[in-house]
Amino acid sequence: MSMGHAQTPPPAPLEKVRKGDAKRDRGNRTGFSTGANSAAAAAAATLGLVHGEVPPQVECVLPNTQRVRFNITEGWTDGQQARAVSIKDAGDDPDATNGAHLTALVERLPGAAGQIVLRGGPGVGTVTKAGLGLEVGGPAINPVPQRNITDNVRVAGAPILAAGDGLAVTISVPGGEEMAKKTLNARLGILGGISILGTTGIVRPYSTAAFRASVVQAVDVAARQGQTSVVFTTGGRTEKCAMRCFPELEESCFVQMGDFVKAAFQTAVKHRMERVIVGAMVGKLTKIAQGLSVTHAWKEAVDRDLIAAAAAEVGAPPDLVEEIRAAETARFAAEKLVALGLSVAFHRALAVRAIRSLRQRYPGPHRLTVMACDFEGLPIVTVEEHELD
Repeated sequence: MSMGHAQTPPPAPLEKVRKGDAKRDRGNRTGFSTGANSAAAAAAATLGLVHGEVPPQVECVLPNTQRVRFNITEGWTDGQQARAVSIKDAGDDPDATNGAHLTALVERLPGAAGQIVLRGGPGVGTVTKAGLGLEVGGPAINPVPQRNITDNVRVAGAPILAAGDGLAVTISVPGGEEMAKKTLNARLGILGGISILGTTGIVRPYSTAAFRASVVQAVDVAARQGQTSVVFTTGGRTEKCAMRCFPELEESCFVQMGDFVKAAFQTAVKHRMERVIVGAMVGKLTKIAQGLSVTHAWKEAVDRDLIAAAAAEVGAPPDLVEEIRAAETARFAAEKLVALGLSVAFHRALAVRAIRSLRQRYPGPHRLTVMACDFEGLPIVTVEEHELD
């Protein structure tokens, strides 16, 4: 298979870091990836070339080997070209590409000796930076979906390929450029559209695997751009705060790690980053200080004793310290200590604990900086590791 004209993919960088709330009733209906829908559209269009009519449904094999039947719309063929659309249903996942019309245009290539050429059309991003495992200048179609699309086309188009001709498959997504603005694709150098993704073909609600993969990929891209500093933040507000505080750093240095502390740091250490900056609010800062690999609220509760100890250390009255120890959230302590004028000292104490925990868990050549932000995304205090010596 060869890759044709411009466009790119990585694990769908989700812009919103999802807040954990065990009490919230989340749906659990699975959906299908952009890659699975692309394969379905491509297979249906190919069948249209073979039989002279695009079917209203098509059965595809997903990357996980599961066989699934997809509905097809907007089918059309003139014998040399065929088009088909598969509409993405992301299930209960809050996906920016839910409802996208994954569109395949398949063209017969006379005398192309069984070759299948995969291209990106309008609405599919173009790769402009190294580090994604994709060809720069090529379409943002990840390796697994590439294989899955061509495998399904090869089966559907067997009579055409056996006759000595080839097939050109162009995947496009109407409105894909707008959808991409809700992702972090541009940060990764994927411009002009969405990524065609999916390692299994199935989208699971609130997929942590996709987010974790996007964190690793973002650090990979920063390293490939020659960056020696990386800024890990826990969400959009902390990232904006960090960007204001470190204006000298290029955008590719900033990575929303969400809850994935271990994945972020292991990747930074692997690339021998010289400086690692962490931006967080009080709750995540406390969980980092606890040494948690994943700071999601579903995983483990905040350590109230740690928060109470930090409050006591900076001079909070004993009765307040006990209130803090009994409180459900770290935010309670932060708000009480603001009123006493102890906010900076308290957040510094947490940042120091976070630095010591991170240094112990993720040894490496990097210098550590921790920046604490308030709930409006404004900086409270920044602590450099060398200050602790």
